[in-house]
Amino acid sequence: MHPRLLKTFLAVARSRNITRAAETVHLAQSSVSDQIQTLETELGAALFTRTKSGLELTPAGLALKPIAEDLLRLNGEARAAVQAAAGRTGGHVTIGALETIASARLAPWLPAFQAGHPEIAVRMKVTDSGTLRHLLEDGDIDVAFCFDRRDVGRKSTADERLARRTIAAEPLVLVAAPGQRRAAHDLAALATLSFVATEPGCIYRHMFDTAFAEAGVAAPRLAAELGSIGAIARLVAAGTGLGLVPRLAVGDALARGDLVEMPWPGQVLTAPLAMIWRRRRVQPPALRQLLAAARDTLVPVLSRAKAGSGLESANRSKALFANNS
Repeated sequence: MHPRLLKTFLAVARSRNITRAAETVHLAQSSVSDQIQTLETELGAALFTRTKSGLELTPAGLALKPIAEDLLRLNGEARAAVQAAAGRTGGHVTIGALETIASARLAPWLPAFQAGHPEIAVRMKVTDSGTLRHLLEDGDIDVAFCFDRRDVGRKSTADERLARRTIAAEPLVLVAAPGQRRAAHDLAALATLSFVATEPGCIYRHMFDTAFAEAGVAAPRLAAELGSIGAIARLVAAGTGLGLVPRLAVGDALARGDLVEMPWPGQVLTAPLAMIWRRRRVQPPALRQLLAAARDTLVPVLSRAKAGSGLESANRSKALFANNS
């Protein structure tokens, strides 16, 4: 079974749709269909059945899925082991990141990394947290930079396959349009105002909802729900409502005066910025160098930038990287 066929099979299994799978693996729909048919012919069994809700795995497909994941993982480890044994330091690394992290944190850092490692080609995919997790599990990206949300008590096999390091704690700020500053003394008073928020599933939305729920207060009325922090900032600046957003995404708008920061009447909220990658017996040399560079250069820079905010120091951040397995 060729790894290419297994990758396409897993894309179809996850999306349950040929069109979406084709977009994921960058193939024409007809090519995806042909590859699935080739795999079914090779194995002598149907892997999918069509239902009203989409493609469903047959018993044979369900049996193949975990094995396909393991085979692709072993294929990647084999390549990494050969590269390491041959003393190769180059290669390519695909980074996945949230939009705000890519623009505010990685964009200033990556040019220096690439200048110091010209033998490593770096690609970046910018998408939402859920998609980043799927891309990471499927091996379509090597490392994800995102805000890590691990609910207490939730543990899965996928989690155990991933290594993670928290590299910063990004503060969230309450913002409003200039001239609409209305300080609230507690969360109950704040809940009477209108907000523009991210969509359910986003860590910002999770923290927003949790803050009011833990205070025993009904969540505020939402004027809009959006997937883009930039769009939220623009709506807030236009007076649509208040917003609770990461400071790193609105620093420029605050400096220009397009937005004003309001005091948050409760415990200061911070989102853990994490670097997440797949555990392997042997890490690809290019990825190993990028992880080390993030430990030695990106983390201290972030820590110094936040020293005035009382967040963890560069030395403490470095200690988090004691084990890069």
